[in-house]
Amino acid sequence: KYATFTGRASRSEYWWWTLFTFLTYMVLGLVTYAVGIATSRDGGRTPGLLALPLIIVFAVFALGIIVPTLALTVRRLHDGGYSGLLALLLLIPYVGSLIIMIFALLPSSPAGAKYDLIPATPAPYNSYPPQMPYQQ
Repeated sequence: KYATFTGRASRSEYWWWTLFTFLTYMVLGLVTYAVGIATSRDGGRTPGLLALPLIIVFAVFALGIIVPTLALTVRRLHDGGYSGLLALLLLIPYVGSLIIMIFALLPSSPAGAKYDLIPATPAPYNSYPPQMPYQQ
């Protein structure tokens, strides 16, 4: 569900993704910091040359998770019965992410069912006969 903005996401789905991204940021950040300090020529003010590939990996990861994180946030808001447009609160520094975190902590709501996909006509109620691919 990389870019699926429809439907709903459970609390566990949202928080497992959050844990994964947090731990990945921590590991990449600490390794990049340690390598940058260790290879710095001026005592740690600028990272060393060996830290450059790690900085690129860190940046690619950060850019690569923007869409799935936003999609998951929208689906989590849907599960609480809220509009996905509330994800625009993330544009407000500090306060917006705090509000989204509070919404993500709230339990699922029956009102969120309005965001579920409407299934196609089930097979038993389909009035059309099944199509045969080849004439016999």
